[in-house]
Amino acid sequence: MKNRNYRYMKKITYLIVLATVITASCSPKKEAEAKKADIAKVKTEVATTRKIEQIIDFTGNIEPFVKNNISSTSAQRIEKIYVEIGSRVTKGQLLVKMENPTYTQSRIQTENLKIEMNRIEALYKAGGVSQQQFDDIKTQYQVALDNLTNLDKNTKLLSPISGIVTQRNFDNGDLTMGQPILTVMQLQPVKIIVNISEEFYPQTRIGTPVDITLDIYPDKSFNGKVSLIYPTIDAVTRTFQTQVSIPNGDLKLRPGMFARAKVNFGAKERVVISDKAVIKQNGTNDKYVYILDGDAVSYVKVILGRRVGNIYEVISGVEAGQQVVVAGQSKLVDKTKVEVVKDGVDLSL
Repeated sequence: MKNRNYRYMKKITYLIVLATVITASCSPKKEAEAKKADIAKVKTEVATTRKIEQIIDFTGNIEPFVKNNISSTSAQRIEKIYVEIGSRVTKGQLLVKMENPTYTQSRIQTENLKIEMNRIEALYKAGGVSQQQFDDIKTQYQVALDNLTNLDKNTKLLSPISGIVTQRNFDNGDLTMGQPILTVMQLQPVKIIVNISEEFYPQTRIGTPVDITLDIYPDKSFNGKVSLIYPTIDAVTRTFQTQVSIPNGDLKLRPGMFARAKVNFGAKERVVISDKAVIKQNGTNDKYVYILDGDAVSYVKVILGRRVGNIYEVISGVEAGQQVVVAGQSKLVDKTKVEVVKDGVDLSL
């Protein structure tokens, strides 16, 4: 009985040792397999360069080319307004006549001084009066004439431009205190002010063509051109202002309309990547890609330009020659270990 127990215990010990040896020999293999299973499989493509047309879209509001407020420089009562809102006016046209009781008196005084000056001049030429007397009367007449001219400007308000009356703030008989009575806008042409990235300052020229579209005219485009380039760069936005003029011969474009301006600045060599590489972060407009870095990936924010077919122009974030992940991103986070597989391998498994 004692020998049987001994043999039994010896057999059990042997089996335990054997199981331990087998388990020890299998552990490295299982650990290696487990580690390999933890490595994400991805497909990558190399970022390349390509000539990309720099067609940039801008937005803005249609503005009058010139806007004038018609007003008197002093407190006066309106005698008569000759135009209404929507009236087309020409440069120099009488728009408003103001009441001015002193105007008639000043005009009569100026005419009398002119007659007197002519009389003194005749006497001066005949030797009947001195140079000083003639100069005095000439000065009096000039002062009176200047005063009458100023009164005339404030009594008869003329349009400084050809355009359309877009606002009327008073009626006949109203007393103004220097406020605008009318607003006249030049609508042929009109303009848009757009902010352009400083990158394109060297390519922007007076006369650069601009294609204009408006949502309210979906099937029509308008030809504009750069007519003014502001000489400074905004240090905060890194942009400069540019004025785009549009002929508007048929007056379809009116101030306040929302417009889109498209400018072609020519082709530039740009880094491009597949659209399959781009990841849009939820809740923001930020775009990211995974870049292969050795046996792991880095999660990198990118600034994208134009989309051409199935590729994106990259402004910043990716350099030519870097490998970007184009499949298998759903299992990745920053610094994830990866294995690059060839095309044809199904990554959905």
